[in-house]
Amino acid sequence: MPSTTPVRTRFAPSPTGFLHIGGARTALFAWAFARHHEGTFILRIEDTDVERSTPEAVQGILDGMQWLGLAHDEGPFYQMQRMDRYREVIAQMLQAGTAYHCWATPQELDAMREAQRARGEKPRYDGRWRPERRAALGLVPPADAQPVVRFRNPDDGVVSWNDLVKGPISIANAELDDLIIARSDGTPTYNFCVVVDDWDMRISHVIRGDDHVNNTPRQINILRALGATLPEYGHVPMIHGPDGQKLSKRHGAVSVMQYDTDGYLPEAVINYLARLGWSHGDDELFSREQLVQWFDGTHLSHSPSQFDFAKLAWVNQHYLKAMPDAWLAERVAPRLARRGVQHQAPGSPDLAAVCALFKDRAETLEALADLACMMWHTPAEINPGWREELNGHLNPVVNTALAELAFALEAAEWTRAGISEAIKGTLSMFSLKMPQLAIPVRLMVFGRAQTPSVDAMLALMDREVVKKRLMVLCPFHQG
Repeated sequence: MPSTTPVRTRFAPSPTGFLHIGGARTALFAWAFARHHEGTFILRIEDTDVERSTPEAVQGILDGMQWLGLAHDEGPFYQMQRMDRYREVIAQMLQAGTAYHCWATPQELDAMREAQRARGEKPRYDGRWRPERRAALGLVPPADAQPVVRFRNPDDGVVSWNDLVKGPISIANAELDDLIIARSDGTPTYNFCVVVDDWDMRISHVIRGDDHVNNTPRQINILRALGATLPEYGHVPMIHGPDGQKLSKRHGAVSVMQYDTDGYLPEAVINYLARLGWSHGDDELFSREQLVQWFDGTHLSHSPSQFDFAKLAWVNQHYLKAMPDAWLAERVAPRLARRGVQHQAPGSPDLAAVCALFKDRAETLEALADLACMMWHTPAEINPGWREELNGHLNPVVNTALAELAFALEAAEWTRAGISEAIKGTLSMFSLKMPQLAIPVRLMVFGRAQTPSVDAMLALMDREVVKKRLMVLCPFHQG
């Protein structure tokens, strides 16, 4: 936990693909930890994999962070813009003897490891180009080859740290070989760049996925060789799919922005992600402000979490229902436009009022837009089989009652109360129960047998449209 040292956390994605849900959770935990301790949250783009990194992926990361509301205080910093700094540190290490040049070829390394396996040993680089071994073996650098640079890992002792999530972890230095920190073309490697970045940016706490646990002892040793202050490390277990397997595209490991496209609210995604691997008692629903208040780095799960779309939808529905109707209308409007709905056409229902009517029935903005379509589309567009479905609810009494209702609505005050009175009067006149009349009305006007309260639905529609659909579209009416 934090001491008097200012808290500085970072999120350091590689732009070789989209920002997926696992990366977003890592960013969330680092962000929330920094915010809780009134610290600094840094965004760093680790783009040294030039062949796989793309500007589109970088923009996807920035867009995803912005959509989630995970604002960074410093950055974004780009590793490719820090090459001179990495080379400077490597030169200092070569001079200090904590790094050295190695001319071992890939073929030599393969042969070395094969021989070690044959002897039942762990395959690893044997340090033959360390200066003292190079001299003892009489090795001469080839004139036509460029060397890599390796970090001289300590031979003895252990690397230990008290992980914020996993507790005490120790790795014997004898298990670690001399890591390549610069390739033969001079470009530094991932593990080295990370160390220099964390050192220069004064990172106090590294919160990341537990697939990085094996990198940590090497990074700690390099930091010690540089005389740097070590950050605290917390390795969060991975997110699995509902089947317990590593999260993949079939589970939901898609771009964070896909969740926006699918109609999820960032507030809901934040809430749900926070509960994947962290808890605050039995609280399932909480605000961003509560998360910051509670997230002190404790209560992080030791076990992998399972992604559950049904749970995410439940959380999303909670947030959607709590949103102001005008706010929802602003976000549903472009989704309606993509469905060909001109929601501002003359005589159209008020979109905010439509959202108020349907939001209790929708789990996402996309589902809300789908439901809202019935206020603009014809019954046939909503349900091509509406006539056949309607026939199952018709009989001579209902047919006559529908015609009578159409006339009653023409004279009624066009409010929910006025429409309700017209419906109740028709029911009483023909001794019908509400479903006997309401279901055919719903099908004839909206194309669906199940909708919110029929009087509330009709009140939002244009009176002439309702009359036309009740009188003209009715199969028994001849015009």
